[in-house]
Amino acid sequence: MGQIVSREKLQELVGHTAEPTSWFKVEQERINLFADATLDHQFIHVDEQAAKQTPFGTTIAHGFLSLSMLSHFAAEFGIGIEGVVMGINYGFDKVRFINPVAVNSEIRAHAKLLEATEKKPGQFMLSYEVSVEIKGVDKPALLAEWLTMQIVK
Repeated sequence: MGQIVSREKLQELVGHTAEPTSWFKVEQERINLFADATLDHQFIHVDEQAAKQTPFGTTIAHGFLSLSMLSHFAAEFGIGIEGVVMGINYGFDKVRFINPVAVNSEIRAHAKLLEATEKKPGQFMLSYEVSVEIKGVDKPALLAEWLTMQIVK
């Protein structure tokens, strides 16, 4: 987690935008491994020669690979509540893939805490607005509203 806070301080952070995360390079090996894991071997992701013939001119990362990197980026932007025993990926209210991530591009996340609600005693739902930036590209790779649940003792 990027920041650990008390239950009382949590509400003060609603509306807070975290610092952008560190850059992460998306290499072909990771794209290939993701293709193997998801059984999505569409040529635009894994066939470098065929991908050169497309408007992208190279292979691109799966949109879901870019989205799954939020788990990695959350280590920097995420807010943890004191006494947290586990965090759960609760899902998304919205996901839009705006721009493809070309192989060897660098990406990073920008996140804003939209809401923090104690659903049941010790169970906190956090909602983040997240965008994934591509270095040197005006439009983001994706925009999402991500929900997480934290179980606190």
